[in-house]
Amino acid sequence: MRKVIISLAPVQAGTPVDAVTLAEDVAKSVQAGAAMCHLHCRKPDGSLTPDISYMVECFEEILKRTDVVVQASTGGVSEMNIAERCNPLDYEKVESASLNGGSTNLGENVYINSFDDIRYCADAVYRRGILPETEVFDIGMLYNMELVKREQPFAEPMLFNLVFGHKGGMQPTPEMLSAFRSFVPKDALWGVTHFGRDNWTFLAMAIAMGASVVRVGFEDSPYLAQGETAKYNYQIVEKTAALIRSMGLETASPMEAREILHLKRK
Repeated sequence: MRKVIISLAPVQAGTPVDAVTLAEDVAKSVQAGAAMCHLHCRKPDGSLTPDISYMVECFEEILKRTDVVVQASTGGVSEMNIAERCNPLDYEKVESASLNGGSTNLGENVYINSFDDIRYCADAVYRRGILPETEVFDIGMLYNMELVKREQPFAEPMLFNLVFGHKGGMQPTPEMLSAFRSFVPKDALWGVTHFGRDNWTFLAMAIAMGASVVRVGFEDSPYLAQGETAKYNYQIVEKTAALIRSMGLETASPMEAREILHLKRK
């Protein structure tokens, strides 16, 4: 039976982060069906930082409770340069990391990811044996990654996270998902993030079209339904898992996610 990986991005940008409370929520989320946890490098007040110490503390608390796949972010709109954004890769337990596929308008901000930035990050993850999850906000970014893959070694299998819903980016419509999906390389894995989601129809459509990964959590949306927000991330994961099972599929465990993504736990 086909298994779908639920990736959890549990921290809303700019909100305070308590490592123990976060770890307990993530552990319950894994029990509910999540397999991967995506964290940015933040201070306890929620602001982005090049100092990885608190991110490491958060992941260590999480790993005391569960064997979730560890995914670090190299993104986020900030004043950090690409070398600083890649500092989280030095945490020895990182198994996967975001790799941004190009520049875009992200809300009212311009999210800059030059070709030099892409090449730097792609090299950094490759040298550490970390699987990049390429975040793409428009179809041209898929072509960007094809160019980078021709220029330097790149991890296999390629994994794309198709991001929809941000102001300035692709919007979560059937037509846009269909167009986007048609340009994903045939031998690549792909998944979706629906930023600002307050319904479940788009995720259902992506799963039906073959998504290997769906990303949910407070970083992208706190909604359980239109007008109803979750208090904890695990509530969102429970609903995502129920959706997957209602379609006759199963959620992947962390170990099954590692098999699907060809990861070796560190």
